[in-house]
Amino acid sequence: MKWLVTLLFVLLTAASAGAQTQPVPGKIDDLVRLLQDPEVRTWLESQKPAAAVQPAAPSGLPAWELATRKRINAIVSAVPRIPTEVASASTRVRQDAISHGYAPVMLIFAGLVVVGAVAETLFRRLRPNMAVPGSPPRVLSELLPLAVFAAAMAVIFFAVEWPPLARIVLLTYLIAFVVYRFASALADIACLGRKDLLRRVRIVLGIAVFAAACAGLAEPVGLDPAVATAIAYCFSVVLLLLAIEMVWRTSRKGRTAKLGLTAFLVAAWVLWCLDLRGLFWICIYALILPGILRSVGRSVEAAIPSPPNSRRSVLLVRGSRAIVVALAAAWIGLIWQVNPNSLAHQNPALTRILYGLLKSVIVLLLADLVWHLARAHIDRTLATSADTSGLSPADMARRSRLRTLLPIIRNGLAAMVAVMAGLIVLSELGVEIGPLIAGAGIFGVAIGFGSQTLVKDVISGVFYMLDDAFRVGEYIQAKNYKGTVEGFSLRSVRLRHHRGPVFTIPFGELGAVENMSRDWVIDKFRISVGYNTDIAKARKITKAIGAELQADPEVGPLFIEPLKMKGVEEFGDYGIVLSFAMTTVPGQQTYIRRKAYAMIRDAFKTNGIEFAQPTVQVGGEDKGGGAAAATAVRATQLKQQAPEGE
Repeated sequence: MKWLVTLLFVLLTAASAGAQTQPVPGKIDDLVRLLQDPEVRTWLESQKPAAAVQPAAPSGLPAWELATRKRINAIVSAVPRIPTEVASASTRVRQDAISHGYAPVMLIFAGLVVVGAVAETLFRRLRPNMAVPGSPPRVLSELLPLAVFAAAMAVIFFAVEWPPLARIVLLTYLIAFVVYRFASALADIACLGRKDLLRRVRIVLGIAVFAAACAGLAEPVGLDPAVATAIAYCFSVVLLLLAIEMVWRTSRKGRTAKLGLTAFLVAAWVLWCLDLRGLFWICIYALILPGILRSVGRSVEAAIPSPPNSRRSVLLVRGSRAIVVALAAAWIGLIWQVNPNSLAHQNPALTRILYGLLKSVIVLLLADLVWHLARAHIDRTLATSADTSGLSPADMARRSRLRTLLPIIRNGLAAMVAVMAGLIVLSELGVEIGPLIAGAGIFGVAIGFGSQTLVKDVISGVFYMLDDAFRVGEYIQAKNYKGTVEGFSLRSVRLRHHRGPVFTIPFGELGAVENMSRDWVIDKFRISVGYNTDIAKARKITKAIGAELQADPEVGPLFIEPLKMKGVEEFGDYGIVLSFAMTTVPGQQTYIRRKAYAMIRDAFKTNGIEFAQPTVQVGGEDKGGGAAAATAVRATQLKQQAPEGE
């Protein structure tokens, strides 16, 4: 122990000094014995002076509360000093310009504005076609003159060597004025002719930009930071009152909505006063960002016209909106970064979550852009594949297959993008996604065992698609279901019956599929004629009808092989049964057969060929036999009518 070593050193020094005066040896032995006594050593340790304990500095929420309280007190005490401090700063700026032989800063500012206004006026007169049809869109026609205005002032400003302080003040106010004019022009476009709203928006924009310029000049002009903060708070009160007045005078919503919006504005102002700037800007974004995104999208579409669902349209519209959202997120990140005393920096876990959210915004924007590009390409391909006029059968089949597979690919791609974006977002928020993926795999296996029917449906659908068993628009029959294929999901197919009902059938329930719309169809039918019919004549008539049908511009392209009479199929009870056949494109055979029936009837009747009819020949005087024969004929007719009525 240091204190014991020091004490021994002092004692030994005293002993060596006393040795010259010949001290008594017994006293030294007594002192050493006392120092070795445990009770004495304990007492000496208790007499050691305790180190001064410094109170721990508050952290987290208490530190933020203490800093906020100090800031509010400083602002309240600085309010009475605002006029004096502002007057002193103005005097310093004016004296700086005058001492270097220049006019006061405000006069220089006015002169530069006049130069910019003259350049803008000349530009507008040189471009009179901006307001006529075929000229650049309104956004460009409004912003290009303002760009000329800003460029003219910039040329004069950078061409002259201004005094140091006057240069900073001039640059700040010139930038503020240009920003106000650009924002005012965009507000004019967004307000859509509402003059009352536009006037109030311009007033709010002017005060906000002027306040930001004053806040930026506080340090260069030597303004007390507390006074600068007090000025900012005064401007914030004015802006809050103007915003509330705008809500109640220009909003077309009900009273309840206006009250809620007013409370929201007050809450956002309180967040700003409490130095919760990140939350404040999030509230501001919730109010203005949707309108800004809509205006940006419309402006880009008007400035650079492009076909809907095109790659260029998606990149321009969604990309411009994504840039706006990314800039908003970057601004919030900058606010949190430059304000180390904010509540977000007091807790490391909260800081990690907040910055993870900002990174997640970028991830979601990229995922949204990728998804819309892919969806636009798929929709464009589907729209192209719907038009099959003038194509070869192979191209028609390929486009039909695309219409079948692309919706499924689109749904799968949406799920994949959503899952990947979600996992990346969770990773940015500090969540370990490795165990999550492993757990999802185990959960998937359990779900697979528990839902074998669902898995069977999905896998069956995959193999139906690989086999190209059917496509959208084809007429199929599977078990007791038949109809036109209208669409797919991951587990089922939707069939529209020809009488109207819609069947949604799981793929696992389809079984063998009979596709009635693929490649070609051979349609056969029979007609019964009398026994005295000339078969060769009937064949010639049928051949002529087939040639006439093929020459018909409406049904001719639907034939693959013409209508032919195959010959005598059988001898019936009342006549000869003739067999006919033709090969047509799928789905049109019924329509062609009806036309063929009508033409065959007219042609046979014209050429004296009679159709077979049930007849009974009754001979002799046996009336009972005639009645029995009539009964038999009636029974035969009833049997023939029974299948038709089913």
